[in-house]
Amino acid sequence: MSRPEPDTSLHEPLLAATLAGAATGTRGAVICLCAAWCRTCDDYRLAFDAEAARQTGLVFRWLDIEDEADALGDIDVETFPTLVIGSAAGGVQFAGPVLPQAGHLTTLLRSFGLD
Repeated sequence: MSRPEPDTSLHEPLLAATLAGAATGTRGAVICLCAAWCRTCDDYRLAFDAEAARQTGLVFRWLDIEDEADALGDIDVETFPTLVIGSAAGGVQFAGPVLPQAGHLTTLLRSFGLD
């Protein structure tokens, strides 16, 4: 029995807004939804920033859900860190919580052909 595909329609405006400000030739975006008070997010930020430094052609955005609540629209974040990954051509390819481990993001990007 396969799992139903998650509804990512709420995440499309956030992805589109992030990509709208990106340079020409950007292949996609990785948006991390976190909160300033979250210690797990603090630890994960190092891995997120390290992956951003390794990647070219992707926009990486760290979004504090309280400071930038208007950017979220109707997105409900249940746990941290939560990622939104996608491209202009493919739309949102992933939206959900991730393990706060350095290699997990690399593997996730590779699975979507964004590495």
